[in-house]
This record gives sequence, C-alpha cells and structure tokens, in this order.
Amino acid sequence: MNTAPAPGPAEPRWLTAEEQHVWRSYIEAATLLEDHLDRQLQRDAGMPHVYYGLLVKLAESPRRRLRMTELAKYAKITRSRLSHAVARLEKNGWVRREDCPSDKRGQFAVLTEDGMEVLRRSAPGHVAAVRQAVFDRLTPEQQKSLGEIMTIVAEGLQPSEAGADLPWLR
Repeated sequence: MNTAPAPGPAEPRWLTAEEQHVWRSYIEAATLLEDHLDRQLQRDAGMPHVYYGLLVKLAESPRRRLRMTELAKYAKITRSRLSHAVARLEKNGWVRREDCPSDKRGQFAVLTEDGMEVLRRSAPGHVAAVRQAVFDRLTPEQQKSLGEIMTIVAEGLQPSEAGADLPWLR
C-alpha cells in the first residue's frame, strides 16, 4: 500500500524582476493609451474609442454592413454591450439596424452616410493622436518589433469558440 502524500499544486512560475517591470510597463502604457485615445475622440467626435472602432469596422466591411454577432466578436464585447452601443450610434444617426433576410433573429448594423461623414471628420485627429502617442516615440525598428510582438501575443490568445466563455457569445 502506497502511503506517500499526494503531490501538492505546482509552485507558480513567478515573474522575474525584469518580467515584472515589463508587465507593469505594458499595463500602464495600455491603460494610458486607451484613456488618451478615448479622451481625444470624446473631445473631437463626441464618442468613446470603442464606438469609433465599431464605425471603422463597419466602414471597412462590404456594403458598410456587418452582422451584429460579427461586430460584437470584432470588438470583443458582449452582445448586450454592443446593442447598447449601436442604440447610441443609431440615436446619432451614424448607424442603422436592418433585419437579416436569411435569419429572422439576426440583424445587421449598417453605417449611414452621416456615420461615414463623422469618420471622415474624426479620422485625422485620431490618427494624429495615435501617431503622437505611439509611432512618433519609436524608431522604425522599434515599431517593427512592437508589431511582431503584439502579433505573437494576439495569435497566442485567439480563443477557440468551442466551449469558451467568450463575451460575444453572451
């Protein structure tokens, strides 16, 4: 009979001092950058950064329309939060909803001409804010490295939808 104690949980792989510094720098920069872009868009276009991202995604989509579920997936937000955002964008006249002819429960979000115009007006200020906050501070080599690093991180975090608790499925 084996009376050896059951193995306990493995010791966590704690971050080294350098890794902790990198992690905290990333968190601080990401938080400050999101706040910076949000304030710029609120001031210049009267919308939060997440709404601007929704309008951009619609502008880039065929016929400036996208299923609501796909838009929620792109934005990584719950369908409820997306519905609230689209309602606000509808109130401004920037988006309209259309029923999906092939699926009675589905809806499209469609970018209106007014929505396209607000993008045209707000894009120059937004790109200037992004450039000032990120690209003007980095060398071309650092920009390339940042892009490669963020691609690796994003690819490693892409969820599989099978059984996952994903915001856009809620």
